[in-house]
Amino acid sequence: MLLRSMILMACCAVMPLARHTLAQTSANSDRVLRLRGTMERVRIDGVIDEVWATADSSDAFVQHSPAHAAAPSRRTVAKVLATEQSLYCLIVCHEDKGMVAAPAGVHDDANGDFVSIMLDTFGDRKSAYKFVVSASGVRTDARLLDDARNRDYSWDGVWFADARLYDWGYVVEMELPFRSLQYDPVLTEWGLDFDRWIPARAEDIYWCAYSENEGQRISRFGRLLLNDVRPGGQGLSLELYPVGITQVRRLREGVYEWSPDAGLDVFYNPSPILTVQGTVNPDFAQIEADPFAFNISRYESYFNERRPFFTEGKEIFTASGKQHNSGFYQPLELFYSRRIGRKLPDGRDVPLLGGAKIFGRAGAWEYGGFVATTGERDYRVDGEERNEEAASFVSARLKRQVLDNSDIGMLYVGKLGVSRHDGVLDIDGALRGSPWQLSYQLARSMHSDKGGGLAASAGLAVPSERWTLMARARYVESTFDAQQVGFVPWVGSSEVVLLTGPTWYIKEHPVKSVMLYTGGALSHEVVDKLVDVLSITGASVQFRANYGMEVNWTWGRARDNGVAYTSWEATFSSWFHTHPRWYGNVWGGYSRTYNFRRNWLSFYSWAGLSFDWDATDNVALGMEGNVFIEGDPDLRMEDVTVATRPSFTITPVNNVSVRVYVDHVYERSSDRVQRLIGGLLFSWNFLPKSWIYLAWNDVRERERTFDTFGTPTGSTLRIREQAAVLKVKYLYYL
Repeated sequence: MLLRSMILMACCAVMPLARHTLAQTSANSDRVLRLRGTMERVRIDGVIDEVWATADSSDAFVQHSPAHAAAPSRRTVAKVLATEQSLYCLIVCHEDKGMVAAPAGVHDDANGDFVSIMLDTFGDRKSAYKFVVSASGVRTDARLLDDARNRDYSWDGVWFADARLYDWGYVVEMELPFRSLQYDPVLTEWGLDFDRWIPARAEDIYWCAYSENEGQRISRFGRLLLNDVRPGGQGLSLELYPVGITQVRRLREGVYEWSPDAGLDVFYNPSPILTVQGTVNPDFAQIEADPFAFNISRYESYFNERRPFFTEGKEIFTASGKQHNSGFYQPLELFYSRRIGRKLPDGRDVPLLGGAKIFGRAGAWEYGGFVATTGERDYRVDGEERNEEAASFVSARLKRQVLDNSDIGMLYVGKLGVSRHDGVLDIDGALRGSPWQLSYQLARSMHSDKGGGLAASAGLAVPSERWTLMARARYVESTFDAQQVGFVPWVGSSEVVLLTGPTWYIKEHPVKSVMLYTGGALSHEVVDKLVDVLSITGASVQFRANYGMEVNWTWGRARDNGVAYTSWEATFSSWFHTHPRWYGNVWGGYSRTYNFRRNWLSFYSWAGLSFDWDATDNVALGMEGNVFIEGDPDLRMEDVTVATRPSFTITPVNNVSVRVYVDHVYERSSDRVQRLIGGLLFSWNFLPKSWIYLAWNDVRERERTFDTFGTPTGSTLRIREQAAVLKVKYLYYL
């Protein structure tokens, strides 16, 4: 009955939506470019050829920061042109000689000056493509989601670009093949915007104007008229990726295993609104080790997905409403792909045999399907034989656009094993207006061997010009279990958080904005049989020189593991990008809380920093470091853990890089390094979506040592894993 009700809710809460042009608000209604066609060849080399004289253009850019709504300090001209096969973009950036930052980089990892073009190709006013090119010619691509409140940089397309430096600035040219895009073929106009970042002046300018409190919104894009040119040139639209991989893995002292293998990835667009992706005998292993995670809570640590097959095209399987900028509200992650091909306790991965995805659109509807199969594997835990049975992981997604640029959808994720089935079904969506967004989610878990449970989440953000309101709620029943397919560890808990306060945007002052907020939180965990009541106060300050900071104070009553106490926490965080070559963050905090790692109540403190420095245009240094201080019940220092990850990257030319990093975990109580990871990664993006990787990892962890009689003699760092991987991936574009 509940499943039937959820389906009826999704099907009834829809409205007709069909149009050939974009619904245009008064904002940016004058931002219009006409896409004109040409029969001439457009060379992508950063040189302004005569063919560009026929293109429509605009130089009517406006600052978003640091001087909101002011005229840009330097002139920028954007032009668009098209053939039957491709859309072309030219952006001319004027700047004083020597002021352009143009370091070398690799795909999706560019620094310095850059420009971008953004295209809403479905006219839904909530999603768009973003194509970014730096002044040195490095490409980055992404999908803008949830009316630009969320971004997905895992999306990769086949497109081409180049840049050239001049004494008066730089020029960027792009070619975007229509067959690399999904779009509505009946539309006569697309949403359009351009962006330019000038790091030497900390200046961010757009073609379209946006309110300072909201930031960029796809619903406020300008228009690209397609009357003169209709997108075409689809061809077969088939991408084939033969993949060759060779691994050398250490089994024991002096014994190594060599395992060559091959696979095939397929990416097919049978129409502009449908994509099919498949993989045969895939290599799903991630090349770089996960960073160290220090955790004193009762819940497991979260790790990001790094494997390309799972990160590409994941937007359709993600619940609506995620807030990328603030991170205040995150919907429950019911599809956590790290569960697929998981690492077993003996360090080996569950084998993955193959996978496929399909996603597309039909009018106002979006749909997607996913399947991945894993093989059987035996393993041992504390001498006990165990078995991970073969399984199929499946997901189905259906989403519809409603009320202009809002949406509602359903998501199913399941693990179908030989002996049991586990799954979860949800309804989620987001209602959007200016400047607010209300996100919601209702889910039920299902199992073949036991009953299921309910979970829900909701988030509200209203960043108005003078006042900010944020609220979120989460409820997870004790019987809800999505751990086979998702990441929802907060079983048997509920939470409500409300924050509100004034915001000031200050003109012509070193301080750009100030936000003060206050509110509270109610939190309940069934095992603790008490509602925690907390008050929250904080302040956030943004400076015009491109740095900012936030302080926060939380205080109230709490109970954990049967211990009732007064809980409090003070936190500090900051970010800075005051120089084109320097950027980083500093954070820290001090709290009185329950330490589930030690099973006692005491103080807990932490501090950290991360920074990246482009020492030259070809050499970059990075560092992330954290210090964790645990107290004992008598408020004395119990232990100090230091985790650092320095890195060194050489990029001799664009799209070729060598990165070396070291993970180092030190404990004060033992005065020993507990974990040491050394890694090297060579990567060469020699063609779009074609790569050569050479990686080496050495993982060492401290273990106790014993003599021949079993008497402890101390400890030593032992090699837990040592492996080298050579991977070649080549695109055949048909």
